[in-house]
Formats: sequence, structure tokens, C-alpha cells
Amino acid sequence: MPEANQDPAFSVIEHVSRWLARGERAWLCTVLRTWGSSPRPPGSMLAVNAAGEWSGSVSGGCLEESLIREVVEGGEPLSTAPRLVDHGVTEEEQERWRLPCGGRMRLVVEVLDPDRHAGPVARVLDDLAERRAVTRRVNWASGEWQFAGASVPERVEEHEQEFLHTIGPSLRMLMIGAGEVARYVGRMALMNGFSVALCEPRPLFLEGWEEPGIECHACLPDDLIQRDFNDAHCAILALGHDPRIDDMGLLAALESNAFYIGAMGSQRTAAQRRERLYELGVTDSRMGRIHAPIGFSIGSKAPPEIAVATMAQVLAERYRLLHRVSRYDV
Repeated sequence: MPEANQDPAFSVIEHVSRWLARGERAWLCTVLRTWGSSPRPPGSMLAVNAAGEWSGSVSGGCLEESLIREVVEGGEPLSTAPRLVDHGVTEEEQERWRLPCGGRMRLVVEVLDPDRHAGPVARVLDDLAERRAVTRRVNWASGEWQFAGASVPERVEEHEQEFLHTIGPSLRMLMIGAGEVARYVGRMALMNGFSVALCEPRPLFLEGWEEPGIECHACLPDDLIQRDFNDAHCAILALGHDPRIDDMGLLAALESNAFYIGAMGSQRTAAQRRERLYELGVTDSRMGRIHAPIGFSIGSKAPPEIAVATMAQVLAERYRLLHRVSRYDV
């Protein structure tokens, strides 16, 4: 599998841990809340040290320069308590920071000290490396971290005495079956921050497959899913057009906590697949987890078009779960 440190949140925490281990202070900026249009969602992080090294993003570029300069030129902090910073409150600020029309953003800036925070930061890093979501509870007065039971989806909550920030592990996608659709879906998934793997047990189909950043597994999908793609941060896509491997992968996927399960094929193919899975004991409630035919219905025919429809549905399902809504707003 690609390593978890390809994930932006993991990368930020990893940089902070490295700086603290060297005895350096770090500043962690987190998007706490947004109003209107905003370039980055709540929970996005930017970390900076006194040397001006940085990792992450809170605005897509429009605020980072100011925050980094403030840290580098600000000297020793007067207080280690987290502080709130609002951007885009006035039209002048929106123009200065090039925030989207009407957008406002609230950041919390934490000063992380090696003696107090090296241990808690290492705890977060370990949880993410083990693909466990972790919730940090940060006291407004002291800046101390405590930990609470994590939930999925990730969240950021502001309270009177503390704020809560849940960080989840990286998103993973497993594509079952090589082909042109898998090629385009894989590229789009990489661009959207997924770690992507291909499972293809058929040697003939694996010949000629070469996509940078996508790891190949020449094996059957069931054990692979159980081992590496069984949590709620995974998407599993059956793209093989071969019932021998697609059905096996879907059965394993239905035993997992994957947030998205999809299978490519026509309406007729999907109906035939449902009959086979029913015969294997799959219930209606479990069958309802499978998106088939895969992707939004946009009239797509060519592989790149099918990939667009598929990736859009994967992302829509992810955000539906993140925001706990009952349907897509499309």
C-alpha cells in the first residue's frame, strides 16, 4: 500500500512531530469554522516553525504567506493559549486575502511547545499511522491536549472551555480489474488525495498496466480487502467486467466498513449481478450499499466520461457522510 503520509493531515502532524523532536516550537493553524464560500473546509491545517518551514494549507494560498510571516517575524509568543483569528469579516479583508465572495473564515492558532506537546502529537501520529481516527480536545485557557473517543466522520467543534478536532486517516481506493476506466478513475482519485491501488489477478490484463502512484496487486481481492481496505475511509470499485473477481470483491467489500462500494456495468449486468449475490446470501440491506451501475447517470459512454461520473459519486458519498445528510445535493 502507498504510505499514509501521502495524506495532507498526516503530513502536517508528521512535520510538527519532527520539529518538536528537534526541540523547536511550532505553530498549528486550524480552520475552525467557515461562512459562505471558502477555499478550505473546517479541520484543514497549516503548521509553521520559527525558521519559516511549513506544511499544509488553510486557504489555498491567500492566507498562508501572512501567517508564515507573522510566525517568523513575531518572535517569542506572549501566551501559549490558543487564539482565534477571523478573516474576511470586512470587504477590505475579503479583497486583501482574495477570499471568495462573501466568504469568512475563523482560524485557531496554537503554540506547540516541545515539552508539553511532543507526546500528544506523537499520539496523534501513531493513531493515524494505524488508520484510527483521533479526537483532540484543546483547552482554550492552557492549550493542553486531551483525547476523546473518535468518531467518523471527522469534525471540528467550538465550545466554551475547549474545541474538539477529529482527524481521520488518509482516504484509500481499491480498484478491482485493470482497464481504461480504472486508469482514468485512478488518476482522478490521486488528484483528489486518495491513496490508490489496483487489484488484478489476471496476468493478461495486468500486462501493459503502468500508472505512476498506483500500486498493483496481482492477487484475488478478498484477502486484500480484509487486510488493507476494510475501514470507513476506503472506497472499493469493481471495474473488471468479470463476475469471477468482481463478485468476490463485492462480497468482501460488503463485510467491510468501506464508505463507498461500486460496480461497473449496464443495468442488465447489474440486475444479473444482484441475482448472483442474492443466491450467495446477500440481503436487501447489504445489497443497497452497492452503487450499480457505478457513477452518476450523465449519459457517459467513453472511459474518461465514466471515470468523471464515478469519481463524482465517490466524492459525493464521502461528503454526504461527512455532513450527515440523507441525499446528494446535485
